[in-house]
Amino acid sequence: MSNSIEIKGEEKLNWFGRFLNKVEILGNKMPDPVTIFMALSFILIIISYFASGVTVINPSNNKEVQAVNLLSKSGFRTILTQCVIKFQEFPPLGMVLVVMFGAGVAEKSGLMEVAMKTSIVKVPKKLVTATTILICILSDGAGDAGFILLPPLAATVFLSIGRHPLVGMFAAYAGVAGGFSANLIVNMTDVLMASFTIPAAKILNKNYNCTPAMNIYFMIFSTIILVICGVFVTERIIAPRFEKDSFQFKQDEYKKICDSEKKGLKWAGMSILIMIVIIVLLSVGEDAFMSDPKTGSLLAWESPLMQGLIPIITIMFLIPGVIYGKITGSIKNDKDIVTMMGESMKDMASYIVLAFAASIFIALFNWSNLGIIMSVKGANLLKNSGFTGVGIIIGFIILESFINIFIGSASAKWAIMAPIFVPMLMLLGYSPAVTQMAFRIGDSITNPISPLFTYFPILITFVRKYDKKAGMGTMISNMLPYSIVFGLFWTISLLVFIEFNIPLGPGGNIKYII
Repeated sequence: MSNSIEIKGEEKLNWFGRFLNKVEILGNKMPDPVTIFMALSFILIIISYFASGVTVINPSNNKEVQAVNLLSKSGFRTILTQCVIKFQEFPPLGMVLVVMFGAGVAEKSGLMEVAMKTSIVKVPKKLVTATTILICILSDGAGDAGFILLPPLAATVFLSIGRHPLVGMFAAYAGVAGGFSANLIVNMTDVLMASFTIPAAKILNKNYNCTPAMNIYFMIFSTIILVICGVFVTERIIAPRFEKDSFQFKQDEYKKICDSEKKGLKWAGMSILIMIVIIVLLSVGEDAFMSDPKTGSLLAWESPLMQGLIPIITIMFLIPGVIYGKITGSIKNDKDIVTMMGESMKDMASYIVLAFAASIFIALFNWSNLGIIMSVKGANLLKNSGFTGVGIIIGFIILESFINIFIGSASAKWAIMAPIFVPMLMLLGYSPAVTQMAFRIGDSITNPISPLFTYFPILITFVRKYDKKAGMGTMISNMLPYSIVFGLFWTISLLVFIEFNIPLGPGGNIKYII
C-alpha cells in the first residue's frame, strides 16, 4: 500500500476539485501543525496586550469580563505554573490514551482486522459509505468516543473493500464531527443544551418549561439529510481526489479467514455480548448502579454510565482482544498484552506532541478571556444588526459557525449566547427550541474544518498512518466540502420547518406567542 495520497490529475477534476487541490497544496506548505499552534500562541499573547482593558458583561451571570494581558507579570506566572496542568487536563488526551490501551490490544492481536473482514461482506458495497456516515452521526449518543474510534475503523472498512482508506476516514470524521447535533434518539447533548435553554427562556417567561427532546423530530430528519449529503460529498467530491483507476487492493486477501480466527472471533463476540448484558443489568431499576444517584437519569453527565464510558469502551476492546489473541496464538502471555499496549502508545507519540501544543493555545485563549469577549461582541453585533424573521436565524447560524472555529466547547458558548438569543428570538416570535436548534447547526458544521477543535489533532495522527506527508491542508481541503454542504442543506431544512410551522419536537413549536 502506498504511504502517500494519490490525487487525480487536474484535467480529470471539475473547478471545485481543482480548488480543493490548491487549498491542500497551499495548506500543506504551511509549517507543521505543532509549529502553527506555537506561533498562534505567541500571536495570541501579543493580541492580549493590545486588548487589555476591553470589557463585556457575561450574560450567563451578569458579571463583567475583562481581557487579560498575558504579557504581564501575572500572565507569565500563570503560563509558567499552569501549562503542564492544562496539558494534563486537555480533554481528549486522557480519553484517547486510555481507549488506545484496549483498542491497541484489539488491533495488534488481529481482532479488529478479522472483525472487519467478516462484517463488511454483509453490507452491500453501495451502502458502505451511507452506513459509515450514519453510524458516525449516531455516535454522538456515546459522547466523544466516536471521534477516537470511528475514523480509523472506517479507514479499515474501506480498505477491506478495496477503496482508499482515507476516503472512509474523512467520511467518518465528517459524520461524527459535522453531524454532531443530529441523531435518532435523545442523548446527553440534548440534556446539556436544554439545561441552558430553559433557564434562558425563563428570563422572559418564568413559567416556561420544555423537555430535552424539544428538537428530536428535526434531529431525526437531519440525520437522514446529512447521510444523503455525506454520501454525495464522499462519492462525488472526495473519492475522485483519491481513487484513481490504478488504485486497487487485492480484495481476496481480506476474505480468507482460518478456523482459529473464526473461533477467536466467535468467543470474542460472546465476551462483548456478556459485557453488554452486564451493563444493561446495571442500568435498570430505580436505584441502578449506572444512573445518576440524584436524578436517576442514565444520560445525565454525572451518571456513572456517562462518566465511565471511556473505561467501559476500553474494557470492551481489551477483553475481546485478549480472548481472540489467546485462541489464535497472537497472545501467549501477559507480557504480550503489555507489549501491544506499549506499541499502541508508540503510534500515538506524534499526537501527544501535537496535543501539548494545542492544549497550550486553547489554555491561553481561555486565560485571555478573548473567547468570551468574541462571543458577546458577536452576539451584540447580530442583535443590533436590524435583521428580522428568518434573516436573524441565518445570521445566528453563520455567527455561531464562525465562533465555533475558535471555541470548541458547545456548553461554554451556549451558556453565554443562550441568555442573549433565546429571549431575543422569543420576542420576535420564535420558540426557544428554534433558537437552540439554530445554535446546534452552527456549532456542528465547522467542527470538521476547525484546527482548534479538540479532536482535529487526533485526525491528523490517523491520516498520517496512510499519508506520511499529510498536513493541515490535507485535512481542511477534504473537510471543507462537508462543512459547506452540511451547512447549506441543514440550514435550508430548518427554514422549511419554520416556513411550514412543523414542530421540532415535543413542546418544540416554531412560534412563540408572548
